[in-house]
Amino acid sequence: MKSKVDDLDLKIIRELQKDARQSYRDIAERLKVAEGTVYNRVNKLLESKVIKRFIPDIDFSKLGYDLVAIIGLMVEGGHLPKIEEEISLEKNVSAVYDVTGDYDALIVVKFKDRGALNEFVKKVLSMPNVKRTYTMVVLNVMKETHGVEI
Repeated sequence: MKSKVDDLDLKIIRELQKDARQSYRDIAERLKVAEGTVYNRVNKLLESKVIKRFIPDIDFSKLGYDLVAIIGLMVEGGHLPKIEEEISLEKNVSAVYDVTGDYDALIVVKFKDRGALNEFVKKVLSMPNVKRTYTMVVLNVMKETHGVEI
């Protein structure tokens, strides 16, 4: 079900991107609309999956996850969707992307240490139909966000 998103919806989304915990009343005051309008619009955006969920923006390095890696993955034949699905269930995986170019998929992972990363890469390599991986360790995070400015 594809829903239309209008200018007011976009303004509400922008407000929620700044702080998803702010009240509908505060958003309504800022946008000069009724609180019920904001409530109804947010519910519509949730039902149509424009807004998938509300999550905190966590600095994982402060929780000990200092090692971020990007792994390129090459897979044989038509097995990519199944492998991506299996990899996406792993707890340290923060993103799985289907891509064009030299690799079939890119995986973003976060670990507390090299040993855990090593174990993960070996686990992926042992999966049937995985031909090759290419691991890049992130040296510095210059920007990491869950959204873009809309």
